[in-house]
Amino acid sequence: MVEDFKLAMMKKFEMSDLGLMRYFLGFQVKQSSGEIFISQEKYVEDLLKKFQMLSCKPVPTPMALNEKLQQEDDSEMADEKLYRSLVGSLIYLTNTRPDIVQPVSVLSRFMSKPSKVHYAAAKRVLRFLQGTMKHGLRYVKELNNDLVGFTDSDWAGSLEDRRSTSAYLFCLGSKVISWSSRKQNTVALSSAEAEYSATTSAACEAVWLRRIMVDLQQKHTCSTTIFCDNMSAIAMTKNPVFHARSKHIELRHHFIRDLVNKREIHLEFIGTNEQPADVLTKPVSLEKLEKFKDKMKITN
Repeated sequence: MVEDFKLAMMKKFEMSDLGLMRYFLGFQVKQSSGEIFISQEKYVEDLLKKFQMLSCKPVPTPMALNEKLQQEDDSEMADEKLYRSLVGSLIYLTNTRPDIVQPVSVLSRFMSKPSKVHYAAAKRVLRFLQGTMKHGLRYVKELNNDLVGFTDSDWAGSLEDRRSTSAYLFCLGSKVISWSSRKQNTVALSSAEAEYSATTSAACEAVWLRRIMVDLQQKHTCSTTIFCDNMSAIAMTKNPVFHARSKHIELRHHFIRDLVNKREIHLEFIGTNEQPADVLTKPVSLEKLEKFKDKMKITN
């Protein structure tokens, strides 16, 4: 398929085949028999140099456990341009580093009025990167190419507006291929509602990924399983009965019900301690972070 694509492109455009990809837009790619390793080591090094953090002392986690950032109206303000430059650079780095997605998502909420507290939190991410500069995503050839998703939420985690955080990640077999962590658009009245909204976001991503796989001639013989750690949210996707607990939920969030009914999506319960998407919703301990990185094959 790859060779046919290259020949078709060469017939239409003037181009040269430079062989296996090694470097592209800040991404370093190492390819060997049955394995691909993608990292942004040089990008991280340049970022640390830019912010004079190359010789800083590393920290084990990108965000302090139980840290809750909020708008600091009475705190000393940081340089907006510098803060935006740093956070913007970190956002680009999340393309190969799912382990920093959660803190970067939180930091991006304070682009308009960043305080010294926010800037210090952003520099902590740099200190974490200093100790994990060589880390990236390892993709190993395997027979299992089933699409599997994980979704979670942090109910009312935002201190300003009490909105929740939705997170998901998808794997093709054991290989992580898609991840996200972002604040929900509406205020959830319960943890079940927050999880229900998160499952809908994950379902939308699953539909898109399934279509891409069809384009790549990967046929689906079964539904895509998405793991959720909230039984009430799972029940809401399977029971369309109109009742007080869900009657106020926006219509778009019920999209998940249609997919479950069509058997395109299948929701299963997973314990919180085994839920990898939990790392994408809030700061976690070093033990849990290492467990997540091992499962997602984030290594050096």
